[in-house]
Amino acid sequence: MNINEDQRMSNARITIEALVQAPTGRVWRHWTDPKHITQWNFASDDWCCPSAENDLRPGGRYKARMEAKDGSFGFDFEAVYDEVSEHDTLIYTMPDGRTVTTKFEVESGAVRVTTTFDADAEHPIEVQRQGWQAILNNFKRYAEVSS
Repeated sequence: MNINEDQRMSNARITIEALVQAPTGRVWRHWTDPKHITQWNFASDDWCCPSAENDLRPGGRYKARMEAKDGSFGFDFEAVYDEVSEHDTLIYTMPDGRTVTTKFEVESGAVRVTTTFDADAEHPIEVQRQGWQAILNNFKRYAEVSS
């Protein structure tokens, strides 16, 4: 067993969610279209997402560049889709083998976006939960006001 398999087996799964007050089509489009992803995909105002690519199909690649606005740090977040079910479910695997599942469920005219992901072994669970939730909260704000 290699180290990535050991890490994946020992890590917890984290779930975050937000109820987005917007039509299903808009929520899906804003979540998956690179021109929208760059507008919300960061955890705080001192970060940005200058570019994104999204080949929305099983085997397709997702890539988003995340950078501190002051240029002090940046990284590419990458994954390959395992499952794409329009307006319903996205499942992808990151290069280290961790998986992420995002579900979109219609609920009283809104859409509940729920993401469950394998925690990494390098950062405290709560820090990961807070960071991913902050990004999801940015998405919620953006999707609710942008058409």
